[in-house]
Amino acid sequence: MIDDTHSDEIDQTVMTTLRTKDHSALAVQVDALNLTQNSIIELLAYYMVLSEQDNDDRFDNWFDGLSKEQHIILKTFEVYRGHYEHQD
Repeated sequence: MIDDTHSDEIDQTVMTTLRTKDHSALAVQVDALNLTQNSIIELLAYYMVLSEQDNDDRFDNWFDGLSKEQHIILKTFEVYRGHYEHQD
């Protein structure tokens, strides 16, 4: 699970990114992670499948077991998705 200090920093980055629609700060964080492309794709695929199901406990247990790096990927994914969904 992510420690509160790091989580607050990530959340602040997310909020700044949402306001400015500038992905560069998140891109730097993601690029620095030690994850393979395959593990990122697998994480996002699993996230999408679990998000579409009606089993909140299963999702919560899975989400709580993710690493700090995986949480960063998911937060970045959600920011990007939000921007692309609300483009004019």
